[in-house]
Amino acid sequence: MKPNILKYFFFLAIILITLNANGQNFSGEATYVSKSKMELGNWGARLSEAQKKQVAARLKNRLEKSYVLKFNKQEATFLEEEKIDAISGATDSWGGYFSRGDQYKNILENKIVQSQEFYGKRFLVKDDLYKIEWTMGSETKKIGNYTCYKAKAFVPYKELNWYNFSWSDIRTNEDDKQEEKMVIVEAWYTPEIPLAHGPAEFWGLPGFILEVSADNTTLLCTEITINRNATLEIEAPDNGKEVTKNEYTLTVREKMLDMRNNRGRRRG
Repeated sequence: MKPNILKYFFFLAIILITLNANGQNFSGEATYVSKSKMELGNWGARLSEAQKKQVAARLKNRLEKSYVLKFNKQEATFLEEEKIDAISGATDSWGGYFSRGDQYKNILENKIVQSQEFYGKRFLVKDDLYKIEWTMGSETKKIGNYTCYKAKAFVPYKELNWYNFSWSDIRTNEDDKQEEKMVIVEAWYTPEIPLAHGPAEFWGLPGFILEVSADNTTLLCTEITINRNATLEIEAPDNGKEVTKNEYTLTVREKMLDMRNNRGRRRG
C-alpha cells in the first residue's frame, strides 16, 4: 500500500477514534461560495472587452454559485442554492443539466449518492468515494477564526467532472485512448474541526476543508456553525434510476451524440 494511502487511513482513524472517545457528536452546517474563471477559448479572443463583460454577466449563475454542506461525524450532504438569472428572471435550465446534483457522502462507508436529472429523467448515482491521495504541507493561513494547513493532490479530471459535459466531450473511441487529464487540487483544512469532510468531491484530510481550488474553480467557506451536543440526521437522495458514475456518463454522452447526429441530418 502506498505511503500516502496509509497516511490517509491513519489520520481518518485518529479523527474517528478521537471523536468516539470524547463522546462528541460534532454536527453542523457550512456555506460555501464557488467562483469559476470564464474560459472563452479562441472564440473569446475575437470579442471586445465590453462583449466579454456582457458574456460574463449572462454566465454569472454558472460562474458564481452558493452551496450548503450539512454534516455529522460520518455523513454529509452538499446542495446548491438555486439562483434566479439576473437578466432573464429564469433559472438556468440547460446549465442545470450539467450541474452537480444533490450529493450525499458517507466517509466511513466510502459511499457517494448523487441525484442527477437529464432531459426529464432522474438518475440516482451510487458509487464509491474517490480516495484522494493528499500531500500535506506545513504552510498555514487563517480562514475566519480557524488556522488552516495546506494540502495538495493530483486528481483525475473525470473524477471531479463526471456529471459535467460539453460538446467537445463527445469523442470517438480512438479519442478516448488519449492520456488521462489530471487536475491539481489545493486545499486548506483545519484540525480545529476534527472531521474529514469537505465540499463537493473533496474529503479525507485530518481536519475540515474550508477552502479548495481545482482547475479554474475555488470553493470558499464563508460561514460555519458547529454543534457538539446533538447529532444532525443526514438523509441521502432516494429518487431516480440507480446507476454508477460510469453508467451515467455513458448514458448522457450517448444522448448528446444522438442530438448532434440528428441536428446534422436536419441541416442536410
